[in-house]
This record gives sequence, C-alpha cells and structure tokens, in this order.
Amino acid sequence: MPTPPPTGGFARDGVVVIGSVTVDVTTFSATLPARGETILGNDFTMFLGGKGANQAIAAGRAGARTALVGCVGADLFREVVVDGLTEAGVDLAHLRTVPGPTGVAHIRVDASAQNDIVMVPLANAQLSAEQIDDALAALAPTTSVLLTQLETPSTLAAHIAARGRDHGMTVILDPAPAVELPIEVWQNVDIVTPNETEASVLSGITVTDAAGAEQAGRWFLAQGARAAVITLAEQGSCVVTADGAQLVPPIPVKAVDTTAAGDAYAGYLGAALARGASLTDAVRLATAAGALTVTTPGASPSLPHSRDVDALLASDITRQ
Repeated sequence: MPTPPPTGGFARDGVVVIGSVTVDVTTFSATLPARGETILGNDFTMFLGGKGANQAIAAGRAGARTALVGCVGADLFREVVVDGLTEAGVDLAHLRTVPGPTGVAHIRVDASAQNDIVMVPLANAQLSAEQIDDALAALAPTTSVLLTQLETPSTLAAHIAARGRDHGMTVILDPAPAVELPIEVWQNVDIVTPNETEASVLSGITVTDAAGAEQAGRWFLAQGARAAVITLAEQGSCVVTADGAQLVPPIPVKAVDTTAAGDAYAGYLGAALARGASLTDAVRLATAAGALTVTTPGASPSLPHSRDVDALLASDITRQ
C-alpha cells in the first residue's frame, strides 16, 4: 500500500470519504414482518446516515482530519445532514447541494439486533466524476487515505479508485451493497473490507468461518486488491495479504442494533492507517469501534468517540 511522503509542508494524515449521504428512518420491532404482513413496532428514529456520512463521522471521531465528497438534496433534510457532519468536525467543502430530495434509507431492526435496509439514493445519484476530480486534487496535499463504498453510482467506482491511486492515496473499498465490479476497480484497491455476505456474493465462495474468509480473501487478491479484511461478526476479522492470513479476534458485547457497525469499522480503520498504524493494529482498533457501535441504536448516534474505543480496546487486552 502506498505511503505518500509529506507534501507542501503538511503531513498527509487526512482521510477523504467519497460516498453516500442519507437520512435514516429506522423502525424497531420484536420481529421483522413476513412478506405481506403488518406488525406493530415499538420505536422509531430519524437520524443522519448513509455509508459515506457514517464513515466520515467515524473517521472524524477517531481524530482524523476528514473530508466528505458527496451530494445532499436541497430539502428540509439538508440541515440534518450538515449539522450532524459539522458536529463531528468533517470538512464539507466538497459536499454539493443538488436539486431534489436527499437520499433516504429505511431500516428495520428486530429484537436480536439484526436489520434489513432499503436505501434510495436520490441526491447521491448526482455525484459526478468532475466533482470527485476537483475534490481529490484539492485534498491530495494533506490526505493519504481514501474510503469509498457502493451506495453512490457503481459506475464511478473504477474512476474513484483510479484517481485515488493517481494521488498516491491508500484506497479502501467497502463493497456494500455488493455488486459486480469491473476488474480495473480491484487493480486500484489497496484494501477491500466486505462482511461475510458481501464476500460470498462477490467471490462466489461461501463464507461462514475463517477458512471460507481466507479463501474469499485470496480471490480478492487474485483480482488485484492488495489486501482483504473480511469481517465475520462474532468470529472477528480475517486479514488476508500476500504474506498470509490472520484472524483478529472479536470483542464480545451485547448487541442492540448492528446498523453502521461496518461504517464505524471502516472509518476507524482509515483513520488509524492515515496515522501510520500497521494493518493489523488498525483492524484491532476498528474491531473495538464496530463492537461499541452495536451497543447503541441508530446509525450516526451510535458511532463511538475515540476515548471510548481506546478504553474498550484497553480493557479487552487486559482480559486476554
């Protein structure tokens, strides 16, 4: 993975996130309804969300200088988006306001903390190659890590990865939602971070344990990615590189809502790498961040602050 030197007198310790912005409408119920069934829920929330915004907030709360490149609608939800990102210290110079509504995600959470999500891109569909190019050119002197996902147009994935590589950034792809990507995307990805479902869909290899994750990780490396970090929920994370595979253990917690756990993981991973951490150490920090996230309901409200992540990681090390 590239580690760019300082440029123009500034340390390149920043993180740029290119991705989606939504307002998350979440319902909580004992079970999820079957097809055609109507059930009564027990709670409802509406917060800032979207994988791009969530990862930017996580990276910001991890202490990284963080910028978000994305689109928000010119509607009543814009204030929710801007306020939430500003509170986390995220640079919004490259968040573009476009005509029409802000993206929306409908999330359903059951009593076991599992969820399903319908994400409607709306304003996110207006992200353009020109906007990406302008933002990366402006941010490159102070930024070494690029995080991106697939809730923005997947046709831009190859462009984002290539431009990140051109600027000497470490490109991290969270391939969610999982869709087939052209081979040139993988050739410009330094780290891919799927969960077990996404790894299975993309690789065609059934991933239910560390052995399957390692096999799927080898598939990603064969496509051109330089490393794969496959998350296995309560089984931990499988880190696969050309040097071998390693299982980073989980941190046991009582889950309330798994929404945004992967985004907290990605944001903290990117922030740690931007500070110069090794991949394994960054994964350990990301594991703690993801674990804390599932203990609180909602997306952006559940994204943890660095002091709490450090405390959980320290207590987990003490128990080992």
